[in-house]
Amino acid sequence: MLFDLVLVLLVAVVAVGLQVGSVDQAVPMAATQVMSFALTVFVISSASGLYEPSHSVSFGRSVVRAMLVLGAALPLTYVIFGLLPADFANRAAVQYSTMAGVAALVLRRAYLAHSSANALGRTRILVFGAGTAACTVAEALRERDPNAYIVGFVPGPNEREPAVPQRDLIDLRSTLPELAYELGVDEIVVALTERRAGSMPLRQLLDCKVSGIKVYDLATHFEKTLGQIRLDYLNASWLIFGDGFNQGAWRTAVKRVFDIFSALLLIVLSAPVMLVTAVIIKCESKGPALYRQERVGQNGRTFSIAKFRSMRTDAEKDGKPRWASANDDRVTRVGHVIRRLRIDELPQLFNVLRGDMSMVGPRPERPFFVEKLTQDIPFYALRHSVKPGVTGWAQVRYAYGATVEDSQEKLQYDLYYVKNHTLFLDLVVLIETVSVVLTGRGAR
Repeated sequence: MLFDLVLVLLVAVVAVGLQVGSVDQAVPMAATQVMSFALTVFVISSASGLYEPSHSVSFGRSVVRAMLVLGAALPLTYVIFGLLPADFANRAAVQYSTMAGVAALVLRRAYLAHSSANALGRTRILVFGAGTAACTVAEALRERDPNAYIVGFVPGPNEREPAVPQRDLIDLRSTLPELAYELGVDEIVVALTERRAGSMPLRQLLDCKVSGIKVYDLATHFEKTLGQIRLDYLNASWLIFGDGFNQGAWRTAVKRVFDIFSALLLIVLSAPVMLVTAVIIKCESKGPALYRQERVGQNGRTFSIAKFRSMRTDAEKDGKPRWASANDDRVTRVGHVIRRLRIDELPQLFNVLRGDMSMVGPRPERPFFVEKLTQDIPFYALRHSVKPGVTGWAQVRYAYGATVEDSQEKLQYDLYYVKNHTLFLDLVVLIETVSVVLTGRGAR
């Protein structure tokens, strides 16, 4: 995403610069148009799902998405650069050249997502290990990273019965650095199922690293590849001594300003939708349009959350908290629609203004479920080190869940967000939330 955003900016700057004679003159003259153009193309591409992992969509579907992006981006590009000053020379040339650049970039993205058959230019990865952990690594790379090419698997000294197919195994006849150099390896992923003393050649791995080859352990590999922190390969020392969890005063202040601005903007834009929703709910069934629940927020502090009522008023008449499930018979007809479009979450924007929530963060859970999940899932309490969000990394990466197992899967994405959250990641989540709403992914 970031690479494509930079490319879009370069296309705009170069297109304007060629007409005025230099980039130095182009930037102040058309800065507003250039930034508006880059942001527009970036938002449309992200919201359309163009950056989804290639395994989840067919080539035909990617082409359709690319056409939809072009159908929206090209007219907007023409309009944006049509707003250049009236005395700007060759305004039409800038319009058409930027449109051509957008078309090339979008088609390139659609092609790259399905060009995994060609190993040229892809990252060459050697997996050190041949057990079940190595198989999991291979599966993750093949599904989520079309630019990854696995050159083979080197069994560890203590792995007597490899789980990897024999044809993919590589005998370590020399040293690991020599083998990596011979195969032209860019990365080594250490995926040993058995890690007893003597199973890991630390000095050889260090030699690989100092020679320019990236060396990753399992936890770091999954963090980088899947955007999650896998609980099955996680230990506390990795969390303690690794990078991340930067929650200083500056980041907190920036996030708060961003939350207030975006919440106010969305409240203004969605006010008519909220008003109509409240009226329809009241017309369909007796009871309040809004309901409140206690949720657990930052540092375990509880607060009251507001949502549009999407279930019958007697949804929990026995007094026992229950997760909503697929095709839940407690959901009203209006409820099915507003839950699918996430309209029921809009009143939480006022929780953001009060400071109970953030725009992006782990979804807040009810105290009853938090107590149970904290006992059943390791590291669950870590998600409460940041404010809960109206949307979150787990919400755009994982379908709606209603079991302990689903909560464990979502926690892996929540931990990634807690460890790596930045303003840019918040923007990515908000943009992908638009795609989730438009496509209905993960609707419950």
